[in-house]
Amino acid sequence: MHLRCSPASGEACFWRLPVAIFLCYLTVGLPLPVISLFVHQKLGLNSTLVGVAVGIQFLATVSTRGYAGRTADTRGAKRTTLAGMFSCGGAGGFYLLAALLPLPIWPRYAILLVGRLLLGYGESQMLTGVLVWGFSLLGPARAGVVMSWIGMAIYGALAAGAPLGIVIYGQWGFAALGVSTLILPLLSLPLLMRIRATAPSPGDRPPLMKVIGHVWLPCAALFFQGIGFAVIGTFAALYFADNHWAHAGLALTCFGGAFVLVRVFWGKLPDSLGGIKVSMGSFAVETLGLLLLWLAPHPAVAFLGAILTGAGTSLLFPALGVEVVKVVPPNVRGSAMGGFAAFQDIAYAVGGPATGALAAVAGYPSVFLAAAVCAALGLAATEIFRRSLPRGVA
Repeated sequence: MHLRCSPASGEACFWRLPVAIFLCYLTVGLPLPVISLFVHQKLGLNSTLVGVAVGIQFLATVSTRGYAGRTADTRGAKRTTLAGMFSCGGAGGFYLLAALLPLPIWPRYAILLVGRLLLGYGESQMLTGVLVWGFSLLGPARAGVVMSWIGMAIYGALAAGAPLGIVIYGQWGFAALGVSTLILPLLSLPLLMRIRATAPSPGDRPPLMKVIGHVWLPCAALFFQGIGFAVIGTFAALYFADNHWAHAGLALTCFGGAFVLVRVFWGKLPDSLGGIKVSMGSFAVETLGLLLLWLAPHPAVAFLGAILTGAGTSLLFPALGVEVVKVVPPNVRGSAMGGFAAFQDIAYAVGGPATGALAAVAGYPSVFLAAAVCAALGLAATEIFRRSLPRGVA
């Protein structure tokens, strides 16, 4: 039987991971623009509760990143990835219940939130596990490549999933979205099962906060870049609807498409140029894109802003992550990457509700201005980190 990769064929094994993660991450991409529409239009709830429904997924993710990292470090990355995959699929069952049960609005909203929590837990396990799995297959010297391709699969799923989710919701309703979420992880299972498991690295396991203490500035920068994505994912569709612009899902497609193209053509830059230089340039582009979204007088300008925001955010996770991998030893790499990614999750968790409250007071354009300010702060945090490094390291 030739179901598993040999130890010498790590690269051949690795390239199956992005394909599998693309399929699994559609469970996040499909409902992303639809959750806001379902909560606002079908359940009749306000913008703040829309933000809660979107952001609570990321709250669950950040709450379980430490557990995911420890599991990947001690029990194996493959086990962690598979556990996350099945949890993501299980969220679809709660979407079905929220759509079909003849209950009042608030119980249906509560059921929806449970599904979002389960999806957040699954995303935590899946992403942390697959990154450590990829590092083990390709080696730490190619950490930027691993993060670039996994991220490309993720945002490619968001780019494809956003308009597809709106189509599914418009044609067949929210229940069909639940069925799709249940099925998608099963399609990736044959790919993942054919990839060999990798052994955990031996060594002590210090507390997560001690690990993060060594890399808190890249973590803070990652938090600031995450606000831009939280804003686009939560409010792009409502922003377009409020302006009576068509093709709301295309904004996320522009964002995800630009993200993927930058990863395809320039995904090796964090490994070759260094994470600091790539991060600083990327933050500048993200800031410009968000400012265009804030000022957009026409949908074409908004699409351009989404493209620039996607291009700017594309290499930030791998560029900042390369710096994290340089600092921490192999035996805590899962914990470090779990904690690092948690800062992005925190941005998603607080970004939705906070900007939802802002939108209720100052309108939808204001949330893009707030995100642009955060991107500028991310640039500042990266510069402080650069200055803190020994001379010649950056």
